[in-house]
Amino acid sequence: MIEKSLGTLVRQLREGRGLSLRGLAERSGFSAAFLSQVENAQASPSISSMERIASSLGVTMGEFFGAVEERHQSVVRAAERIGISSGWSQAQIEALGGSQTGRKLEAVVIILQPGGTSGKQAHALSHEQIAVILEGELELTLGDEVHKLSRGDAATIRAGVPRRWGNLSDKPAQVLIVSEVPFQNYGS
Repeated sequence: MIEKSLGTLVRQLREGRGLSLRGLAERSGFSAAFLSQVENAQASPSISSMERIASSLGVTMGEFFGAVEERHQSVVRAAERIGISSGWSQAQIEALGGSQTGRKLEAVVIILQPGGTSGKQAHALSHEQIAVILEGELELTLGDEVHKLSRGDAATIRAGVPRRWGNLSDKPAQVLIVSEVPFQNYGS
């Protein structure tokens, strides 16, 4: 896996869009001070916070990885996956595909360590996702429902439904998440 610095990705995307820290803060609802800490690797946001930042920059989590380095690969070897870490979430997120304009789907693998979680609270996205547990056990909160999922279990997560992942076990867990890319990002 090729590790990327989250702070570098955020800064490059923000500057590429001509946004100041304050401008990104207004869009994301985070303080400029927090975003500065993220960019300077002094803060490690949760997965939910990363999703909010990516959305505020007009990209999806999958596009977040390739926004700096566009890759047009049909096959991505395990050792060549681009990944970022979230110390707060105790997670590693790896992109499974290259960033290609016009894609309608994107996939990531999230590896949550024991006690890891996607965020403090359930968070809704504007696009639909399908998740499959590859290894271990995870707890998925969907709205008011809590589901315990094991290897091989799958879940459909509708757009707008708050969701939260948590690893309550004593072993790492992996989940494959395939997301619909928002229509405005399809290209022609």
